[in-house]
Amino acid sequence: MKQRVQRTERVRDLAAPYQKQLRSYAIAAAATGVSVLALTVPSQAEIVYKRAHQVIGDGASFNLDLTGDKTVDLTIANKRHSHCTTDGFCSTTQFLNVKMSGTNQVVYNVYGAVAMKPGMQIGPKNVWRGGNQNMAVILAGFGTGGVGGSWVNVNSRYLGVKFKINGQTHFGWARLNVQIQLPLTITATLTGYAYETIVNKPITAGQTKGPNDATTEEPNASLTTLAQRPATLGTLALGASGLSIWRRE
Repeated sequence: MKQRVQRTERVRDLAAPYQKQLRSYAIAAAATGVSVLALTVPSQAEIVYKRAHQVIGDGASFNLDLTGDKTVDLTIANKRHSHCTTDGFCSTTQFLNVKMSGTNQVVYNVYGAVAMKPGMQIGPKNVWRGGNQNMAVILAGFGTGGVGGSWVNVNSRYLGVKFKINGQTHFGWARLNVQIQLPLTITATLTGYAYETIVNKPITAGQTKGPNDATTEEPNASLTTLAQRPATLGTLALGASGLSIWRRE
């Protein structure tokens, strides 16, 4: 009896989301004859990752909400500006910019927002800058032309992002491909983004999992992936197929 009371208290002490999840899985677990208290409680994810395919063409912009809380964390804008002098000389500039919302910031160098390579660390030691930051620019007119910025014809490069969740600092990244076609065309494609859920913890550009193989949010998740991991409550919730996986483990 004493041992049963101790186990009951252990379940009561779990965080509220886990208590709810335990209750929702209880029926499936009971059907297998396995005690709910003997099952593995799922660990809290450290990194949240989402794939994307968002094309940002000429004249377009895209608001990115990293956490899904309906708050815009940054905006990527692809805009054109034309200017003519009183002498009749005209120029046109095509800009690809990132605008950081509020106090959010992006990893920065003298060219603007850095096109970070995979594996580079994003954390407190980086140089950060808020507001509007250039990514790529094309200038045509006044008899001259040129291309500048860190994001000229790159694939799978990363914006390093510092932003707030409930007033606390978190780090993340946004992955983009950027192609430039002269005279005045820039095409950016957002292909994914991620953030670290632990406050002030650095993340690596391109990192989608934590050191403990934390959960990632990907549209192509399948039963095959689940079968390669230790059995959890979610495995049993799959019914007969989940039970066979659990028994193999």
